[in-house]
Amino acid sequence: MYENEEYKEEINLDEEKLKDTLLHEDIRTFRGEYLLLHPYDRALFYEKVEPELRKRIYRYLSPKELAEIFETSEIDADEYKQFLQEMDTTYAADMISYMFVDNAVDVLKELDKSQVVSYLTLMDKNAATEIKALLHYEEYTAGSIMTTEYVTVPQNSTVRSGMTILRNEAPGAETIYYVFVVDDDNRLTGVVSLRDLIIADEDTLISSIMNERVVSVLVSEDQEEVARMIKDYNFLAVPVVDFQQHILGIITVDDIIDVLDEEASDDYSKLAAVSNMDTFDKNSFSAAKKRLPWLLILLVLGMMTANLIDLFTETISKVALLAAFIPLIAGTAGNSGTQALAVAVRGIATRDVEDESKFKLLLREAGTGLITGLLCAVFVVGLIYVWKHEFIIGLLVGAAILVSIFVATISGSFIPLFMHKMKIDPAVASGPFITTLNDVISIIIYLGLATAFIGDL
Repeated sequence: MYENEEYKEEINLDEEKLKDTLLHEDIRTFRGEYLLLHPYDRALFYEKVEPELRKRIYRYLSPKELAEIFETSEIDADEYKQFLQEMDTTYAADMISYMFVDNAVDVLKELDKSQVVSYLTLMDKNAATEIKALLHYEEYTAGSIMTTEYVTVPQNSTVRSGMTILRNEAPGAETIYYVFVVDDDNRLTGVVSLRDLIIADEDTLISSIMNERVVSVLVSEDQEEVARMIKDYNFLAVPVVDFQQHILGIITVDDIIDVLDEEASDDYSKLAAVSNMDTFDKNSFSAAKKRLPWLLILLVLGMMTANLIDLFTETISKVALLAAFIPLIAGTAGNSGTQALAVAVRGIATRDVEDESKFKLLLREAGTGLITGLLCAVFVVGLIYVWKHEFIIGLLVGAAILVSIFVATISGSFIPLFMHKMKIDPAVASGPFITTLNDVISIIIYLGLATAFIGDL
């Protein structure tokens, strides 16, 4: 939120001024104003303006200056093609070559193979070679998100020579807070911080001040595991190695933020039974295409509920009031199951649920279901008695709610734990699926009890 309207208007006026300089082709004023902005603000302006004005930006900025915008911008995957198609192909290739390698790879992975080949052919050979080396790594692994722009120093060198290497390589490195130490075969042997290099005596050997207990990840490690490691150790960067401990690249904390955002979006999509929520849909057709398959699947599963109710038509016809409480029981059970599902999925994602504590989680959720079910049952019995003066039906509904909540809570926690054990993403056990399953179970319990005690109703 803006602190005051005057500040908000000032920002809008700046945007209008920049647009005006583009419209009047005032290159000097545009560059003077635009390049003074924070890179994030430059990226926001770039994304907002019309395509015709963006084409003028390409004329006024060098590929290197535009690369900084692409580095900072949170461009949706489907927009990369649009923006790159607006540029001259050679200009776009040069711009990609100026990006950090890991970010350039992220851009190219969103394009068709023919486009990727075209850009790699046109760009600087050294940049193309580095990008090609990362493109072949499997998606969602450490190799696919690492960068090769880092600084290493030989372990047998002095601090003086190490600082010389650092000064020479720093302009092209993504981070210099960690300097990684290698042996003659490029094997990772340690790490030294920038602070340690600055305060150490210049004639001191790097091997005597480095930390040998360096934490690294294999190039094939899942990106989610890497994210968890960086979070647990509070690292700014972590080295990526092969099985022989040769350093291949590093993963920085800004890349991990993107991974966490991506994983959270993916899990949320699955929990909401939507195929992909990484990008915001700009039209109804695109949104419908993602949601319709899941809705049709859930519709078919929902027919099971309708079929079950049809099987108990005779029971309902004898006591019509029973039908009024079907949505209540099914909804309450579904809500309870979804709560348990959320707890289990989060526990798995954060690793709070380890193998030895899964039974404890199920036991705790069973106890929670029993307590909440009992309290809800007592409440609904009193409510029905006050409302309809039907104590027996109230007892029936209360008993059905008690058993349904108990079963729904257990199923909501057991299913994701079982799927995780079977190496299946537990987020697939989405809320709508758990809700539909619990609808079926709760109706069987409710109408089954009603049929068993129909003579007392």
